[in-house]
Amino acid sequence: MSDRRPTTTTGAAPNEVPTRVVDALHAAARAAESVRPARRDGESVVEAAEDPSHEGATSAVAANGATAAGRVARAGDGAPSRHVTAPTRDAVAAVLVAAGADVRRDEPLARHTSFRIGGPADLFVAAATVSELQAALRAARAHGYPVFFLGGGSNLLVSDRGVRGLVLKLGKPFDFVEWEPDDTGASLRIGAAVPFKRMVAEAVAAGLAGLEFGEGIPGTIGGGILMNAGAFGGEIGRVVTVLEAVDESGEHIELPRERLGFAYRRLTLPTRALITAVRVRLERGDAAALAASVADAKARRDRHQPKGRPNAGSIFKNPPGTFAGRLLEEAGLKGARLGEAMFSERHANFIVNLGHARAVDVKGLIDLATRAVRRLRAIELEPEVRLVGEW
Repeated sequence: MSDRRPTTTTGAAPNEVPTRVVDALHAAARAAESVRPARRDGESVVEAAEDPSHEGATSAVAANGATAAGRVARAGDGAPSRHVTAPTRDAVAAVLVAAGADVRRDEPLARHTSFRIGGPADLFVAAATVSELQAALRAARAHGYPVFFLGGGSNLLVSDRGVRGLVLKLGKPFDFVEWEPDDTGASLRIGAAVPFKRMVAEAVAAGLAGLEFGEGIPGTIGGGILMNAGAFGGEIGRVVTVLEAVDESGEHIELPRERLGFAYRRLTLPTRALITAVRVRLERGDAAALAASVADAKARRDRHQPKGRPNAGSIFKNPPGTFAGRLLEEAGLKGARLGEAMFSERHANFIVNLGHARAVDVKGLIDLATRAVRRLRAIELEPEVRLVGEW
């Protein structure tokens, strides 16, 4: 165990973080040090897979949080990674290469997350076509190989050990928008890889109302739909008419609105499927009023949310009738730090990466916050950020 000790952020007065929190952070630091990072140098995938301590791989098909470009609904995590062997990986990789996919082995997922945290994926593919997605899902299903679907990488904490199996991401061809304007507004078909923030800007510039709440929401449209992203009283689920997806058997399907279950920060699909595109209906609005609404949303975010440090957006969902950030501040966690992960001093419901934070440090802070708020207010915080990979 190292002599690392959690600290408050530089320049914070010693009494800003209560003693009980500092003591809890010391315990979290010791627990984090006891978590062995993934063995990558000099080991084979078979060795890692057969190590009984490597539990918690993603399910046969799974998805990330608010910024996934798509989703497999009701797919749980926790399948033992020891079932993922090197021959299986090679067989799946061969099928993907034959389908024309660009397959990468041991791709560092820190490159693909807004937290800039995450160990390697056994196989990584940025799919360029629906056909590639279909081939990947069919190959994985045939070989019983785990699949994780990665979107924009926000609202996501990937384990330091990485993700066993195949990580699928939508490539650039899924970044498209098709417009069908009419007298009262427009119907749009939007690729799941389109950045949410850019889509908001384009809609407002066209004088279309319905997405202006999303200024500053990170990640992709597909991920935003997966989590029913919203802010300032708006939600994307209100404008969705149809979802296009590929189900786990590799079939391309379309799901009309009446088959979609939108709720607070979540979407329930009637079948396991990966979202590839969405159709929305936007109504004509006053261009000046829409621009003012976006400017106001941006100003509010700039005042209250951290900038300049990698983060995954809000860590916890707001409990009914209150705000997670307020509860965390009451618990004395604002500015509390573990390793190089820290609760933001600007907004307590954000954890920022100070440079070289590890996933176990972030998880240590999440666990600490959950216990602290439960003890202080008897409220059970529900994470908005999704933990994936081996823990």
